[in-house]
Amino acid sequence: MNRRKFFASTGLSAAGLIVSESLFGINSKVETAQASTSALAGRYDIMKEVMKYPKIDAHVHVDLGNSDPAAQKKFAEVLIDYADRLNIRKLVLSKPVTRLIKGIPDGSVEAFIDHNNIILGVMKLHPDRFTGSFTFNPVHLKESMDEIKRCVDQGMVGAKTYYQTKISDPAFYPIVEKMIDLKMIIHTHAETQLGVGGYRMKYDGRKPLNVSIPEDFVAIAKRYPEGMFQHAHIGGGGDWEYMCKALKHSPNVYVDTSGSNNEEWMIDFALQELGEDRLLFGSDNMYYQSVGKILASNLNESQRKKIFFENFNNILRKGGHHVD
Repeated sequence: MNRRKFFASTGLSAAGLIVSESLFGINSKVETAQASTSALAGRYDIMKEVMKYPKIDAHVHVDLGNSDPAAQKKFAEVLIDYADRLNIRKLVLSKPVTRLIKGIPDGSVEAFIDHNNIILGVMKLHPDRFTGSFTFNPVHLKESMDEIKRCVDQGMVGAKTYYQTKISDPAFYPIVEKMIDLKMIIHTHAETQLGVGGYRMKYDGRKPLNVSIPEDFVAIAKRYPEGMFQHAHIGGGGDWEYMCKALKHSPNVYVDTSGSNNEEWMIDFALQELGEDRLLFGSDNMYYQSVGKILASNLNESQRKKIFFENFNNILRKGGHHVD
């Protein structure tokens, strides 16, 4: 059979198959199944499911790229709109210093004080809905300690650091001890990519060496078992399976569920490796995806309630800052 006859024959066969399916009722079966699925979908009210669970967003930012008060005020209304739509009772705001100077994160005292002032200003706009996490650079120990006191006195409830200094660096030790006294959690930007933070550097991740990786959290959590540490955004990119496995035996390290990567089974795998008491709901400003990934996972009612609200509220309760 030549090429022309082959395509003509297969084309007729395909056409015949379509006609045959119609004649023998196959299409009607498909249509019936589709109608049944549509009816089922019609009975599932996704927003009713969303609103059923009160939430605390343990990882959300103000406008990271802006220091203008008017712009921050406008962005705050976006956050409140998001919170109202998704039943977020409390948003834990942060503005770590992410600006790079010749590829190195800005670690100056002036920068972290300025960023904390922005958070304090935004908190005042909706004090019933907003709380905050202060930032600092532990290399500047005295100034960091002074800033922690100032921010705590004005209502902040935890810390959020970037990658100026690794969480396992000895410079962090006095800060961790202070946070233990305050009964507050330290939330740190973290990555689990090949080539990040000196880990397997032959695969160059093109990131500063001070990025915290899972091994850093394991080290600091082991040194300070009474401390509380939050590994940022399981969905922030990279090898989240490796991250979960690495942190499995560090019970005082929590992981927030935020991030723009929403691969299937991510939450289920984290639950399997870390348990239901160590996962914290967070958006990282990925609002609807952050809620959807929890609802799409194979969690029972109790686990959903813990992740959305109870786990972080229990952390806040230790320092007397819980949501009623």
